[in-house]
Parts: sequence; structure tokens; C-alpha cells
Amino acid sequence: MDRNGSGATERLEAAGRREAVLAHLIAAGFPRTEPPVLQPASVFLDLAGEDIRGRIYLTSDASGAEYCLRPEYTIPVCRAYLASPDAGRAASFSYLGPVFRYRAGGPAEFHQAGLESFGRCDREAADAELMTLALEAAEGATGRSYSVRIGDAGLFARLLDVLDLPPVWLRRIRRGHALGKPLSAILDRETGPSSADHSGVLAALAGADRAGARALVQDLLSIAGISSVGGRSANEIAERYLEQADAQGVAGFSDEKRTCLETFLAISGDPDSASAKLRKLAKATKLDLSAVLDGFDARLNFIAARGFDLSRLAFSAAFARNLDYYTGFVFEAYDATSDDKRPVVGGGRYDRLMRTLGSADDIPAVGAAIWCDRLAGGEA
Repeated sequence: MDRNGSGATERLEAAGRREAVLAHLIAAGFPRTEPPVLQPASVFLDLAGEDIRGRIYLTSDASGAEYCLRPEYTIPVCRAYLASPDAGRAASFSYLGPVFRYRAGGPAEFHQAGLESFGRCDREAADAELMTLALEAAEGATGRSYSVRIGDAGLFARLLDVLDLPPVWLRRIRRGHALGKPLSAILDRETGPSSADHSGVLAALAGADRAGARALVQDLLSIAGISSVGGRSANEIAERYLEQADAQGVAGFSDEKRTCLETFLAISGDPDSASAKLRKLAKATKLDLSAVLDGFDARLNFIAARGFDLSRLAFSAAFARNLDYYTGFVFEAYDATSDDKRPVVGGGRYDRLMRTLGSADDIPAVGAAIWCDRLAGGEA
């Protein structure tokens, strides 16, 4: 067969795998949804920060409003759900279509499939269903078996809460952990001196979250009649001020708390052994982690009840997915036989995202994405 014929065959095979994935999700009770390709850019910039600006494809209309081509599905599906009559009630969806995002060494347009579940209060059971169902869909389409790494953003968040750290440390650790930075790089970060005295602004930002910080900086710039400084937007200026506020907030972090965090983040291995180590740490440090650890064990039981071999799971307390909105269970699945070590499937729980997108209350939510170009055989 000539090159053109071979390429056409590969494209047909890739399309067949995508459709097989979608068919499996629909058959499991997740009807397909298709949110618009054109999305308001502010939603993604507010959630991911200005760093994402260079990786999404932007445009604007005659009014000056910024839009972007859909860079992923979770946020668009959430927005469609909140705009529907089902908002606040239990609802599930699947999807399949193109997304657009800069990826070094890869195409900027690629197909993503996945599923999202909203409004279920049986969180651990929903986590187990979404993870195993996404894996079943991917493995059924490829005939491959994937290794799975799991973590728990909720467990880490609870540990930070009971350690009673100052807000600047909480912000620094949470952000660094979400980016996958080692604890030493987060705690021992050095910052250069500044010639300007911004102590008043830094004090005001010390306890603020990023949304509050951005609002404060925007208000200050508006009062001064300034729309940007040196080409930096208000969001970028706010991020810089937050970095400086972090650098000044060095009090309140004892060696004991650091050791506790280091011990926690070093825990890994099979989930049952990890659970025992986590409970031992909680007992030794007299930290109340019982509720989240009970949920951790319950989730494992639900996963096993669905016929999934727990020996395929590897837990890492240090594992985090690079998105701030995850609030609980997170996972990624890899093809151990492939040279490509990027995840084929990934997802987790994000109970607070709906409020960020405009809901009056938090709504339980969990989802999983399948990167179709990473399925067996890839795409042409």
C-alpha cells in the first residue's frame, strides 16, 4: 500500500477507536454533549492564570471581548450544565471532539473524549465509577491494559488545614504542589530584592486568594486610571504582588510541620499499604485525618467492587494534576509498554469548580478525559 493509502487507513482506525470509546460511555448511561467550540477566554484565564494565554488560541469580537477555541472539555461542559434546567441536580455526560491547545512537539488540534458526573453525593462511589469506566472505554478500544497512578488532593488539603499554616504558606504550597514541584523547591525558594516599597499592598494581599488579589489590583489601577503597566495586565501584576507577598510571609513554619509534610509526601506504593502509613502518620502527629482516610478506604472498596484489580493502582501522596480546581481523588493512566509516557486517561474530583463558574453553591463533580491521539496506534 502506498503512503497515502497507509495514512488513510491509520486515520480510519483512529476514528474507529474514538467512536468505540464514545459508544462505551454512552452505553454506560452518559449521553453525549457538545459544548460550543468558541468559549469566553476569561473563564480559562481566571482559573489558570495568564500563563495559559500562550497555549490557547485567542480571538476577539467587535466589542473587544476575548474568546478562545475550546482548549479542553471540562469547563465548557460545566458551563453548559449550569445553564441547563438540570443545574444542581444529578446529571452525567460524555463527549468527543476536537480541542485546541499549543503542545510542544504535537498538533495544536487533537481529539479528546471523556465523561463528567455532576450532583452525586456518593462521592467515593462516583470516583470509582468514573475512573473504571474511562479505563474500560480506553482499554476496550485498544486492547491495552493501563497502569494507574492515583493521589488525593482532598487528603493533602486536609493535612494543610490541620497544620494551621499562615495564608501565604498555604497559597505557596498549594500552588507549588499543583505544579508538581518538590517540597524543598517550594519552601526554600529565594526571591530577589526589590527597590520599591510595596509593603502596604503586600500586607493587604497577604491573606487574599487569587481572585481577591486580582480584584484589589484592578481596583487600584482603575482608581489611578491605568489599564496596564509595561505591557502587563492587572492579572499579571496581581500574580507578581502575590509572589512578593509569599516571599515576605516566612513566619509560622516550624521544622516539625516541615517534617510532617515531608513524611506525608514521601508515602507511596500500593494503596492499602499507603493507607496504613497515612493512618500511622496521623496518629503519631495527633492530626485529625480520620474522615478523609475513611473516604480513601471507601473509594478503594468501591473500585474493587467494580472488578478492578487494585494491584494496578500505585498511590503517591506527592502526585497532583496541574490544575488548581481539583479538590479530591485524582488519577492518571499510562501505557507501560509505550515509549510515550504521557497519560492516556486522567481526571479527578473538582467539587468547588461550579461555584467559581457562577453557581450559588458547590456542586459535587468528578470527570475523566481520554486523549485519543495517545491511544494505541496514535493518529496520523
